[in-house]
Amino acid sequence: MFAHKDLAAELRQKVSQLTSNSQFWIGLAGGPGSGKSTLAQALKARLGKLLTIIPLDGYHYYRRELDAMEDPVEAHARRGAPFTFNSSRFVNDLIRARGSGEGVFPSFDHALGDPVEASIQLHKGSQIVLVEGNYVLLDTEPWCQLRDSVFDETWFLDVPVAECNRRVCKRHVETGLTETQAKLRVATNDSINAELITNISRRNADRIIRL
Repeated sequence: MFAHKDLAAELRQKVSQLTSNSQFWIGLAGGPGSGKSTLAQALKARLGKLLTIIPLDGYHYYRRELDAMEDPVEAHARRGAPFTFNSSRFVNDLIRARGSGEGVFPSFDHALGDPVEASIQLHKGSQIVLVEGNYVLLDTEPWCQLRDSVFDETWFLDVPVAECNRRVCKRHVETGLTETQAKLRVATNDSINAELITNISRRNADRIIRL
């Protein structure tokens, strides 16, 4: 079991061992509702400028892009599944940034339901770069390129699927769905994604993180 402060102290020590302007890249995967963003922000609060966070969420396809898909109803219903992310752009942006040490990335506005371009900046300098997202440790193309071309270390945030589902269901209710609608969305989308992520990402992780 790890505590936020223990992980932060470990990362701070790692930064102190980096050569000038070098970076240490970590890929953090976990199911929806596992707490990836919460962990990332807790580490950011302790590390400040020593940590840059790049979330996969910024690479959701825009709603207009989902509308243009072959089955837009399914695309919207399954938003959050791997095919609803611009994975090629995500992987290419990360590979380019890893090579140059800098880059500009989108975030995601949950109120708007769409990405916000150019809202995250990675500057050159000795630091930890934490890439967090559901699918960063998948085996399939193009996701699998990240482990070979971008990450120095990979983490899997290990939370039981049932607990992930409970948290996501609660989140859906808090954002306006009825309990029945929330449970249906979890059963037909979020739980499917969580099972996929857990089955594959755990074995591809260098470290299993349990908080």
